[in-house]
Amino acid sequence: MTFYDFLLNIQYIPKTKIKYYQYWVSAYKEYCKSYSINYADNHSIDRYKHYLGKLKEEWQVKQAVEAIRYLLYYESKMRNKDIVVENDAKSYWEEIEREMIKLLRLKHRSLKTEKSYIGWLRRFRSYIKYKKQCDIEPEDLKQFLSYLAIEVRVAKSTQNQAFNALLFFYRHILNKDISGLKEVVRSKEKRRLPTVLSPEEVMSLLGNLQGECRLMASIIYGAGLRLQECLNLRVKDIDFKREAMYILDAKGDKSRQALLPKNIIGELKLHLNKIKKIHEDDRREKIPGVAMPDALKNKFKSVNEKWEWFWVFPSHRLSVDPVTKTVRRHHVYPSTLQRSFQKAVSEAGISRRVTIHTLRHSFATHLIENGYDIRVVQDLLGHANLQTTMIYTHVASVTTRGIKSPFDTITPLS
Repeated sequence: MTFYDFLLNIQYIPKTKIKYYQYWVSAYKEYCKSYSINYADNHSIDRYKHYLGKLKEEWQVKQAVEAIRYLLYYESKMRNKDIVVENDAKSYWEEIEREMIKLLRLKHRSLKTEKSYIGWLRRFRSYIKYKKQCDIEPEDLKQFLSYLAIEVRVAKSTQNQAFNALLFFYRHILNKDISGLKEVVRSKEKRRLPTVLSPEEVMSLLGNLQGECRLMASIIYGAGLRLQECLNLRVKDIDFKREAMYILDAKGDKSRQALLPKNIIGELKLHLNKIKKIHEDDRREKIPGVAMPDALKNKFKSVNEKWEWFWVFPSHRLSVDPVTKTVRRHHVYPSTLQRSFQKAVSEAGISRRVTIHTLRHSFATHLIENGYDIRVVQDLLGHANLQTTMIYTHVASVTTRGIKSPFDTITPLS
């Protein structure tokens, strides 16, 4: 496969543009040759970028750098295409995987993070054809990240997730640091506005849910929670007097205080009275207490049997704890609400793509439309960066500014 074929068939660059990419690659090689520098070196790319910046438009510099990164990825791909996997490599990598799981648990990473990191480790080991630990270099990570952007075409957030997982692997398993990531081909960020339901659509959707699924969905919309934040709620996290909920160890290990809507309080109290009987039955049958945060499970041996630590939404079946292998009661599984929710969306006649997270988007948008300050919304959502919250202003702006289409100012044709 030639570089031309690579650009045409892998990256799907139009034929009319390929000549420009080939021109930039040739010009770059000539530049490096004239200065006797290695064209695959990071510093060479930086020098050429600085040189072009004085002569060309910004978009041309960007295109040139992209072409160079594609070239370096293509050449690496061609060098590695004939590598053969050794017979004992798989068992060797199984030991690496066990060591990584052990370290993740020692560092108290969540089970969700553990599964994600191990998933990326497996994809990476397949990509580098099960190399031995001593043969793995930072260059392998750079090529894998470029592969995700060029051939798999993952989103920017997915590429960042892969990088975080493998950075952990390099630092804590290989004891190698990573630098010089400038030649990595970055996934293009696609900015999409979130789907938002109107208040009437939210009420119609909730009206098609029953029981605890309706209560969970009401809490998610009423407080702007993520699905997992709702499922992780403990009895102690509900403060009826202050009409608040405490979201602990949420995304990014951050905690915050969320709203407890007044319209939910009565139904929530009835629900807690109902599940208290489940808790009492578990104690009578001497079922092990619920899973606890790592910082507390060793310090307080029996606190996980206390009512205040019980799940607000416990599962009706016992299950095996994937970490400790203890048979105990977990919270409701996400799929329980997800299945009922999708059925309710269909019954409500909503034709757009709607997920449970849409309720959180709707919560934020409706607050902004009602005139609340963007920083208040940021705190309620638990966003570290205000720019993340600002996207809801784009969804709400058309209605809040009172903008009218020019078509509404003319008399329609009869």
